[in-house]
Amino acid sequence: MTGKLTVVGLGPGSRQQVTPEALAAVAEASDFFGYGPYVDRLELRPDQRRHASDNREELSRAGAALTLAALGEKVCVVSGGDPGVFAMAAAVCEAIDSGPSEWRAIEFSVVPGVTAMLSVAAKAGAPLGHDFCAISLSDNLKPWSVIEKRLIAAAEAGFVMAFYNPVSKARPHQLTEAFDILRAHLPGTVPVIFGRAAGRPDEKIAVVPLSEARSEMADMATCIIVGSTETRMIEREGSRPLVYSPRSWGKSAAGKA
Repeated sequence: MTGKLTVVGLGPGSRQQVTPEALAAVAEASDFFGYGPYVDRLELRPDQRRHASDNREELSRAGAALTLAALGEKVCVVSGGDPGVFAMAAAVCEAIDSGPSEWRAIEFSVVPGVTAMLSVAAKAGAPLGHDFCAISLSDNLKPWSVIEKRLIAAAEAGFVMAFYNPVSKARPHQLTEAFDILRAHLPGTVPVIFGRAAGRPDEKIAVVPLSEARSEMADMATCIIVGSTETRMIEREGSRPLVYSPRSWGKSAAGKA
């Protein structure tokens, strides 16, 4: 009997941001594959099995999950945030694409989750209120030269940008280079939002102008949102400013709808 494989997004970390659909998928599954800290978020029954692995083992994790599903089990692969945004849904699809024919017969579905940029944006106001894009700053799966081209293109096109995987011990310099590239194409007044662990007890949200943005303000738990030339800040006494991108392009603040 062919089994079932569901890729589930657990949101940015708060249980309140895990969807009912995700909870239902978790309740149905027998086996769970994922990066250790994500699997540890689950409250599993004694009859449900954990298969935790390291963060850089996406394809081997996907293969192991598919192999078990092909034996008839109900398998769940978990991701933080949304599984389709720089996460496990693509890895599982890649494995199916290059794997044995029986993997294509497995019942397959993806359950969306709240991705980090949406959680950080909600904390800051509405910085994604106009056109935006998401870019991973990791060069593990693409060359840095491609990232540079995309940063310049997005800045020149007027997109708000959300940065995933902004910095790590192996890549301590690339966020600095990214900010330098953007400062050559955007005003220094453009707001930059650093959202670390949004929705969790250790949450930290900071807003600084691009001219003051530094790599040491971020780690791998941080999602960064860089505004466009249209993005504005509403200063509030005693509170963090609200950051938003107007729905209409090129209108003055007085003329916004």
